[in-house]
Amino acid sequence: MDINEIKEYLPHRYPFLLVDRVVELDLEGKHIRAYKNVSVNEPFFNGHFPQHPIMPGVLIIEAMAQAAGLLGFKMMGVQPSDGTLYYFVGSDKLRFRQPVVPGDQLQLEARYLSDRRGIWKFACRAVVDGKEVCSGEIICAERRV
Repeated sequence: MDINEIKEYLPHRYPFLLVDRVVELDLEGKHIRAYKNVSVNEPFFNGHFPQHPIMPGVLIIEAMAQAAGLLGFKMMGVQPSDGTLYYFVGSDKLRFRQPVVPGDQLQLEARYLSDRRGIWKFACRAVVDGKEVCSGEIICAERRV
């Protein structure tokens, strides 16, 4: 999926759209792999931190959640324009292992775990240069709007 197709499935827009491209989408295996190119021009680097820029952890989690949301939309065969949204409602087993800095390509992976009564759970991880920088379970609520 290129950025134009991603924008059909995610309601986020700059500066909060954190998935640049989907490189693998396996609906049978219920898995997605995408990436976010981290640029020094990101607005959050002005304050986090000016002399030592680091991507905020909450934005890494958000990027993983957006990848998981794309997988959920594709699995259900719906889009936000159909009146369906996914809200991030929680995370479990969350761990950060190293900072993400300008110039990194943040690889985002999500694997479907379960869904019960509109609550979806995904195993997610973020990787830079083959090293895991963050992992956890992302929990989303499916809502009709």
